[in-house]
Amino acid sequence: MEYLRRAFEEFDPKLLERPNLVEVEGTSLLDNTAANLELLRNFKAQPDDLLICTYPKAGTTWVQEIVDMVQHGGDKQKCARAPIYERIPFIDLFHMTPTSSGLEMAEAMPSPRTLKSHLPVQLLPPSFWEQNCKVIYVARNVKDTIVSYFHFHHMNQRMPKPENWDQFVENFLTGKVAWGSWFEHVKGWWEAKDRHPILYLFYEDIKEDPTREIQKIAHFLNFELPDPILKEITEHTKFETMKSNPMANYLTMPAFVMNQALSPFMRKGVVGNWKEHLTVAQNEKIDEISSRLLAGSGLVFRTEL
Repeated sequence: MEYLRRAFEEFDPKLLERPNLVEVEGTSLLDNTAANLELLRNFKAQPDDLLICTYPKAGTTWVQEIVDMVQHGGDKQKCARAPIYERIPFIDLFHMTPTSSGLEMAEAMPSPRTLKSHLPVQLLPPSFWEQNCKVIYVARNVKDTIVSYFHFHHMNQRMPKPENWDQFVENFLTGKVAWGSWFEHVKGWWEAKDRHPILYLFYEDIKEDPTREIQKIAHFLNFELPDPILKEITEHTKFETMKSNPMANYLTMPAFVMNQALSPFMRKGVVGNWKEHLTVAQNEKIDEISSRLLAGSGLVFRTEL
């Protein structure tokens, strides 16, 4: 962590510019991700790699912390060894730090590795499929995702500059945001679970019964958790606990990367916050689009608990 602090102190914030979007095979990506897509495609996954994949703002950090706790038997000290973005590198984000990309961090890690990605199923490096790697995918209802992603664009200076709320909703619904269409993303990974070792989780289920879903994750990873350890992990990964955990809340990132004065990285962590943001017309439009684009998929999302 010390090297990262020094690197940021020496880094000229003027060199940081918000990225633009580039369309790749029908998916909008950050320009620096698109420019390095060939590097990503050639990434060599290993059979014991675990990939945590989500559409942005679907509880990624939450599940990363849960997984790290499961892997370390509920040992909070081991999980405080480094910020979450160092413990579980984000392979499709380049210029994550001034010193290295998520891909470089992943390549430097010893096995077994746990990695993070927001890539849609069709852009995932082929070696993950070839090596039959386990994947944990987390999906969150579209309405809360839109709200959370909007606030994230404001605070994260490594995201494109957001439009106003109404325009952002339109961009989101047409897939003109980083990592593309939410509808295609959740559906693509849902279909892939029938062909690959993928544990498909729902944000709302974890919120409703975290102990049950943590146990599900543990079993998927071949861990048996005694009740006291399971309780410890459940307590440690509560939203309020994680929001105050500097190894999980991204407060180790300087304000010229993530300005948490504009919006905290961990903002609400609830189901149903969309009711405070969406107009009646927007809500009806999202319901219509969701009904049409998810028809026949078998996917069902809850927008309130």
